[in-house]
Amino acid sequence: MLRRLETSSETPDTSMNHPPKVWLITGISRGLGLELARAVLAKGDLVIGTARSGKTPLPPETGRLHVLPLDLTVPAKARKIVEIAHSIHGRLDVVVNNAGYGLLGAIEECSPEEFARLFDVNFFGPLHLIQAVLPILREQRSGHIVNLSSIAGVAPGAGSGLYAASKFALEGMSQVLAQEVKPLGIKVTVVEPGVFRTDFLDPTSIHNASSVIPDYASTSGKTIAYLDQLAGKQQGDPVKAAEAIIRVVESPEPPLQLLLGSDALNRAQARFDERAEEIKQWHSVTTGTDLPASA
Repeated sequence: MLRRLETSSETPDTSMNHPPKVWLITGISRGLGLELARAVLAKGDLVIGTARSGKTPLPPETGRLHVLPLDLTVPAKARKIVEIAHSIHGRLDVVVNNAGYGLLGAIEECSPEEFARLFDVNFFGPLHLIQAVLPILREQRSGHIVNLSSIAGVAPGAGSGLYAASKFALEGMSQVLAQEVKPLGIKVTVVEPGVFRTDFLDPTSIHNASSVIPDYASTSGKTIAYLDQLAGKQQGDPVKAAEAIIRVVESPEPPLQLLLGSDALNRAQARFDERAEEIKQWHSVTTGTDLPASA
């Protein structure tokens, strides 16, 4: 049974020239979602957040913060949560698909149950929410959908194959969605963070494959060992990441894809350079598959 938590009968004053935006953010119980919700509230906007538990460490904000329990893997619950969220303030301006988790391990090591659950949360969850919210945004002829991807969805590494696959799916869907909704006044941005100092590398947010195959010790195993020792030492500042996302939402011309973190930039640039060189080297083979112009 879905219920509202941390709500108030009071409503914010919207008589100003620029009324506060209404943000729907999934996964605000911890990590980047928590920091984003905190920053949005600090700037005077309104937050409707979701968490599996229906709880958040944020202090109650009278009439400005509402927290709803949600399991996004159930389409009917996504539709219901959007109905409730829309009813609170009568509109939705920004929808942030932040909830998700990581899965580490070689592709062969991951079980069907593990990667099915991963895709349910990381891809189908955002898809359910987007499909539920689009009728509202189309009617408004406005809105901004922000999907949290990862640098793994741009430049994946060994040990993150299926996590990367879930983010690649989110990236592809988002790029097409942006084309479909642009004439309707709706914006789409995919955020691609590197490693940030949140609890994402803790067991609460990242899982290891249930089996370990020694042959992958020098590839996926090496990545897992590196990430284990990196936890708590990540270079990225989640507060600055939240500020960057707000800046994107406030921009009249927001990017379709936004890298966050110098590590993400370096990995992406290296991958783009490799691809450009590969295209150049294989150009004649690529173009040689066309039928003759006279055909």
